[in-house]
Amino acid sequence: MLRGGLPGARWIDPENYHLTLRFIGDVDDLTEREIAALLARVRRKPFELKFDTLSSFGGRRPRAVIAMLAQTVALMELQAEHERLMRRVGLEPESRKYTPHVTLARLRNSSSRQVADYLASRALLEPLLFTASRFVLFSSRASVGGGPYVVEAAYPLAA
Repeated sequence: MLRGGLPGARWIDPENYHLTLRFIGDVDDLTEREIAALLARVRRKPFELKFDTLSSFGGRRPRAVIAMLAQTVALMELQAEHERLMRRVGLEPESRKYTPHVTLARLRNSSSRQVADYLASRALLEPLLFTASRFVLFSSRASVGGGPYVVEAAYPLAA
């Protein structure tokens, strides 16, 4: 229902929506296997997540429309654990503050005014609750942003 109405927006296909816990980047096969093994040791319970705000990234030069998630303790602890594990395999620390979100559209030549108008007209977003029951290790194939993504491994969140 949020798609459309924004010039310059390239809308992400819903099957490629995801919440990134930690961006890994390009790694060799050995590092990938080590990451997969470390993630398999994560033990967390399922938890509730809530989408509650539409926003954008990029300030004066907006580059994406996003759906923000509330920063729950369970989510932030899971993200922090992923960050620690990635450092353990030798990846550089993430330099940006973690902002839980799902990218809805990537923007090309959308003005800050157009994005502000789009967001203002959709300001009364109904909060959407759901239960996170797993996390996955994705890889992406070369394309123009927004997928396609391939699930390399899935890890259940279990009580």
